[in-house]
Amino acid sequence: MNTARTLAGISLAGIVGITVLAPATAHAATGPDAQETRSAQAAAPAKWGPHHAPGRRARASGSLTATPKDDPGAPAPRVTVTGSVTDLTRGPACGWAVFRVSVKETGGDVSLKHRSYRTCSYGKPVKFSFTHAGVYEVELKVCAEARASKPSVGCLYAGTWKPLYTYYA
Repeated sequence: MNTARTLAGISLAGIVGITVLAPATAHAATGPDAQETRSAQAAAPAKWGPHHAPGRRARASGSLTATPKDDPGAPAPRVTVTGSVTDLTRGPACGWAVFRVSVKETGGDVSLKHRSYRTCSYGKPVKFSFTHAGVYEVELKVCAEARASKPSVGCLYAGTWKPLYTYYA
């Protein structure tokens, strides 16, 4: 019986505490700049990196901006990734930043899109930027390998991807 009284007292105190705090919170959320403030906070770029290729032969870093959403179970309406990749090999190799983006298709299916950026000039970063709509996840892999028009199978499928954005986080 004492336990029931204690729990009832805690519940009542919690309700009173919420009631006392609610007017201040409601006023702060309904001010003239409230919507702009919430949007600016939610859409602020999140820094990522630096991430390195094995042996620190390439480096990538940047920022990611996801538009705000009401439902945490829904994909982000739009995600923008910006950054740079730098080759650190001093040889005939290139530095790659490879992104794997999970996007919602019009029929409700999920597909994987790849974006890759390379530089073959030692120490000179190459900047990149891309945007996708309906994003569930953005992952990154940094590789250093021989000059080619696209990343190798080893770069794409060996090792682990580094998550930069997940829709439910």
